[in-house]
Amino acid sequence: MVSSHGSSLDPRDAGVSVGTAWVDAPCPVFVVDRDGTVLDANRAARALPAHPPGPRAARPCFPAVPAPHGNGTPTPDGAHPCGPPRDRLPRWLADAHARVARDPHGPAGDPPTGPIGDRIYAAHPTTTPDGHVTWWLFDGTDRHRAESALRGAEERTAVLAEVSGTLLSSLNVARCSELAAGLAAEHLADAAVLIAPPQGRRYPLSHARRGAPVVQSAHQMDPRAVPGLAEALQGFPPVPARWIDPAAIPAWVVPPGFTGGIGSVIVAPLPGHGVPAGALILLRSATHQGFTPGEEVFARLFAARAGAALSAARLYSEQAAITATLMRDLLPPRLSQVHGVEYAGGYRPAQDHERVGGDFYDVHPAPGPAGETLVVLGDVAGKGLDAAVLTGKIRNTLQALLPLAGDHGQVLDLLNGALLTSHHTRFATLVLASVRRHEDRVRLRLTSAGHLPPLIVRADGTVEEAATQGTLVGALPAVTARTAETELAPGETCLLYTDGITEARGGPLGDELFGEHRLRKALTECGGMPGEAIVERVQMLAGQWLAAGAHDDMAAVAISAPRSGRPADGRTTTPTEPPGGTVD
Repeated sequence: MVSSHGSSLDPRDAGVSVGTAWVDAPCPVFVVDRDGTVLDANRAARALPAHPPGPRAARPCFPAVPAPHGNGTPTPDGAHPCGPPRDRLPRWLADAHARVARDPHGPAGDPPTGPIGDRIYAAHPTTTPDGHVTWWLFDGTDRHRAESALRGAEERTAVLAEVSGTLLSSLNVARCSELAAGLAAEHLADAAVLIAPPQGRRYPLSHARRGAPVVQSAHQMDPRAVPGLAEALQGFPPVPARWIDPAAIPAWVVPPGFTGGIGSVIVAPLPGHGVPAGALILLRSATHQGFTPGEEVFARLFAARAGAALSAARLYSEQAAITATLMRDLLPPRLSQVHGVEYAGGYRPAQDHERVGGDFYDVHPAPGPAGETLVVLGDVAGKGLDAAVLTGKIRNTLQALLPLAGDHGQVLDLLNGALLTSHHTRFATLVLASVRRHEDRVRLRLTSAGHLPPLIVRADGTVEEAATQGTLVGALPAVTARTAETELAPGETCLLYTDGITEARGGPLGDELFGEHRLRKALTECGGMPGEAIVERVQMLAGQWLAAGAHDDMAAVAISAPRSGRPADGRTTTPTEPPGGTVD
């Protein structure tokens, strides 16, 4: 009986006879008995190279096997020229035969696969009634290579995805460099060195060795000492690894603890956003295989991802530095005692994630104790960064007008003119306070330009409103304002505040304004308290009143006469009871 092409390849089909069809089969076929002896092989099998492959790999595996006799039984003299399969068959096929011989009816799984010479074969067994196993070998080299290439592409894609996710998670340049060097050593080579653009004459270096922490340092070195490094730092394409002599690599490239000698080197640029982000050097020890062309391509892909992440981190750092520099002039200043008068301020922007907004305050100290210190608190229409830009312009303009601070009306007129000629369409409200210490008291001149009048907190808890009012700044051709004068006795405070406090919407139902009456009531409990404590209490109460909804910027400045201290002439004073009069 001759088996057809549809014969089962499952060793459990023991009732099927293979006959002599295997003799002329185009694929290699072995006939092996139950004891593991090779009984016969067809012409394709005898043409296979010896196993394991080596200098004699071209020698046929079965040079002495005669033409098949009968149905694959041994030659008449009983000789088995091929000997046991473990001597002549590949190890993987001999092991597979042993498993099938032990359990012909065992579960069928994937066919055993392994190399013979430079080809990959899949072996399919067929058992005969007499217990022999016929092994049909099908060449799967192309499929194996395609599957290997697919697995390699999937692994490289996974590595690149990991690299992008890991590196882009950090916007710190030093941390990003550390991560890039460590990932390169883990996935691409035995060691890696990341060279950042120079800072002065020194180059920041990140040395990474597989399984060891990344070491960061800075060195003054000549990039021309490494072939292709100077070009890579300028963004030029990399030179092939075969052009780089590992023996010529300088010592500063080799990470601490790297042993075994350098066998191959890759130098790849780190492209950035218009400006090179540095260069990456990959090192493989002499005991390992050199970089293949495919690995060089993958290294360039890795370097492109790392360069993009480093460039983003560097751009973010530069922008953060610029923002911090500009923000320094937009943030409210820290207030303290000036010429014997205590100042305290507090600011809360409309959005918790913002640092600046439309409310602002400044204290401009007088040249000496006898002069007047100018205090400004204002509120620009709107909130956020756009409003903060206009507050910056107003603050700078007021800084330039300090020589005229003695005349509040003139200052407001000049500021109003500057705002009307500006491209900004916003207006602002202001309170100007000229402050001077006199003996143990503090004299104030207060002028409101469309702003809420300041509140005076006397030592006994009485709250008075300064008799000042005026029109907006930056909205009308002229500003009209009235100035009020008053004095603070020791322990008394003048509070300047914005409407973000009184218009804080919240309460039990979330729709009621905090209001001026609640502010006044809170201030009656603050008699004799330091200005810093008053500001903190006012902001705390307004913040607690707020619901979860949006709110306006909040700012407050307290001007206080110390309860005891030294006046401008240096004499020590003791606290006195404040007068109970009203504001002039």
